[in-house]
Amino acid sequence: MKVIVTGASRGIGRAIAMKFLSQGHNVTGLDIAPSTIDDGRYSHVITDILEGDLPEIGDVEILINNAGVQDSGRDIDVNLKGTIRITEKYAFRKGIRSVLFIASASATTGSEFPEYVASKGGMVSYMKNVALRLAPYGATANSLSPGGVLTPLNSRVIDDDEKWSRIMELTPLGKWASADEIAEWAYFLTVVNKSMTAQDLLIDNGEAAKAEFVW
Repeated sequence: MKVIVTGASRGIGRAIAMKFLSQGHNVTGLDIAPSTIDDGRYSHVITDILEGDLPEIGDVEILINNAGVQDSGRDIDVNLKGTIRITEKYAFRKGIRSVLFIASASATTGSEFPEYVASKGGMVSYMKNVALRLAPYGATANSLSPGGVLTPLNSRVIDDDEKWSRIMELTPLGKWASADEIAEWAYFLTVVNKSMTAQDLLIDNGEAAKAEFVW
């Protein structure tokens, strides 16, 4: 299948691109940074999802909206408006099978930087709109909302012993997901899944369920 992954240069996006390549799919990555992926079935386009030129890519079957920024002053513009721009260009066409949005657990909990929370919450709402509009094509649209993920983006807390200890205290399963695990979820929702649509999946090791009962 022909797959587009935004934000494919590192972290979750790179892991998703590598997962699809490992299964024999053709992947185009869109990112503001260059890529280190070396695979004949991978092509990389350096562009800004909000303001850059978007290439003409025909016969897209799967679109994965992963690109985003955090606490940048541009979170709503890039994470929400940029994602809308990408989706409106590539999703609504004959042959589309699935659109996936990489949101955030903070879209549910509100526990993050204000504009980041707003951008991801808006993404989840937009996903539901997309799901309704994709249904006539027989295609699905869902979102994944990871909690903590072991990526360089989160190094500021991963590498801080005090902050990391507190985070683990508040995480029932006592761990964070890897980027490869999120990639497995992404593959399942877009390739294996045929019937679930308009849903947001919270993959957070129990963070949102944490409750301290005092007797």
